[in-house]
Amino acid sequence: MGKLIREDGDRGRLHIDTPLMGESLVSKELLKSTESKEYFRMHPDVNILKIGGQSIMDRGARAILPILDELIKVKDDHKLLLMTGGGTRARHVYNIGVELGMPTGVLSKLGDKVSWQNAEMLSVLLAKHGGVKIGHGDHLEQLNMYCKEGYLPITFGIPPYGFFEHPAEHGSIPPHRTDCGAFLLAENIGAKSLIYLKDETGLFEKDPKKAGDKAGEIKFYDKISVDDLIALDLDDLIIERPILHMLKNAKCLKELQIIDALNKPELIRKALEGEHVGTIIHK
Repeated sequence: MGKLIREDGDRGRLHIDTPLMGESLVSKELLKSTESKEYFRMHPDVNILKIGGQSIMDRGARAILPILDELIKVKDDHKLLLMTGGGTRARHVYNIGVELGMPTGVLSKLGDKVSWQNAEMLSVLLAKHGGVKIGHGDHLEQLNMYCKEGYLPITFGIPPYGFFEHPAEHGSIPPHRTDCGAFLLAENIGAKSLIYLKDETGLFEKDPKKAGDKAGEIKFYDKISVDDLIALDLDDLIIERPILHMLKNAKCLKELQIIDALNKPELIRKALEGEHVGTIIHK
């Protein structure tokens, strides 16, 4: 705990003496000393559901409406925050930007508009059931209030990096997109759970959509530790790759689950109730 000290006697300048005073904040030993035994969780009862852009939203009414029907059924039993992906339209603008030689941070700025549009569509579709679109700013502290009042809060999944996006390890596509945004928010509000609504059962060794007749031969992972998954170094993943290192370093979130909500919307309730119905990736 910091203590007040005065410089040059009783009438000198007042300072707060803390263990971090005068430190550069890059020392490994110093940073280890800032670890807390228990981290404060702002919204420990809120479940974050990330709705895939390409896997769900881009498929239109046939995919979206059954999922929304299920969300309407469960919203009074579970506190929810919906987050939307970008999908095909974001990929289109990325493609144009790449052809023009746009840097990663500019591509990030371009792609976030599509996730915002998808959040807007969901808020309109769910308006009569309490759907309300919120931003990344002053509303997140009020999630518990929204849920208690019967609202269904919705926000866009793209994290607010923009021009401050990290350089991509390979190529120029922004590495932190809507899957990462959902993870970062779940971790930093101390959410109860993080569930990704996709169009596949979960994590496979290779993308089943690209395997044709051999799709049934691809290995499926129903549960795997993040360390093991990093060690596998798979060429493709069902979630964005930076999430693996985020989960490894997470302070509050211990696991995430990926479920097939496109073909089995009823799995949403089961996942919210703690059932293992897809792929669980855990610390």
